[in-house]
Amino acid sequence: MTAPAPEVDENDASAPSARIATDDRSLHERIWARAFGRSERAAWMEKPSLGLSTIKGLVIGIVTLSILVPMLVVVSTSFASSEQIRDAGGYVLFPTHPTLEAYRTIFKSPLVFQSIGVSVFVTVVGTLLALFVTITMAYALSRPVLFGKPMLMAIIVTLFFSPGLIPMYLMVKELHLLNTLWSLILPGLFAGFNFIVMRSFFMGIPKELMEAAKIDGASDFTILLRIVLPLSKAVIAVIGLFYAVGFWNSFFNALLYINDQSLWPIQMILRSYVIQGTSMTADTLGVQQAPPPQSIKMAVVVVALAPIVLVYPFLQKYFSKGVITGAIKG
Repeated sequence: MTAPAPEVDENDASAPSARIATDDRSLHERIWARAFGRSERAAWMEKPSLGLSTIKGLVIGIVTLSILVPMLVVVSTSFASSEQIRDAGGYVLFPTHPTLEAYRTIFKSPLVFQSIGVSVFVTVVGTLLALFVTITMAYALSRPVLFGKPMLMAIIVTLFFSPGLIPMYLMVKELHLLNTLWSLILPGLFAGFNFIVMRSFFMGIPKELMEAAKIDGASDFTILLRIVLPLSKAVIAVIGLFYAVGFWNSFFNALLYINDQSLWPIQMILRSYVIQGTSMTADTLGVQQAPPPQSIKMAVVVVALAPIVLVYPFLQKYFSKGVITGAIKG
């Protein structure tokens, strides 16, 4: 008669089953964990080692310097005097005698000042119209549609195909939009990616709220204004910033559709006088006396960057909530 097998305590680390459980990892994983001092805990529970933290700090520091130093050079050169720019060879890192002469010249110049006004108008009006179109279309297609998903997919797929450069130009010409500010707004009024993010966010709103509003007699416009929009401030702020940055930085539409220099946005001034190197003389700017061209160019760059840089910190808190939530829901 054989003796009964001894009972094994599952909590006993010396038990064979426990040893098998602890050695369940592959040989490669065990060698890697021993070499780098990793414990049995999950990766997100681990404390980073000193070497890894040092490498991360160095990489982040190098990337940060590669971004901040060029920006500092641009801002410093715009404030530098003509003598310091000449002595430094064109670019100044730290101005010894800062001056606002370049900025005074810019805002006195009809060419630059008018281009700033054009960019502000195009950005504000274009962003509002683009948000209106995107919100209404996203809300309509977040509700049950005719023929269901096939019809919805047919609509969404067409949003990602551009008509092409020549057909777009011919359409703008036939609509008599050449040399008008509307040619800078209407072609970029809708973006498929922004529509999908906003539609996904709308689909994540509880349907019970809308059904309760329907029972109370609310129309679709009332539901959109009273329920959907107040709950979607985060995604609206993010999509609005996407549109605003796109309109503010756009120059290609002006290059195609605008021949009148008085209707140029600020980005066309940057392209013509900063990137292509066209001379920014006093006659070109429409002023009697101009600072060094290098300081004026850098001042124009600062003026073109400043609005987006100033607006972004106020909307940054909405990014993770708006984009990530809109991307994973629905």
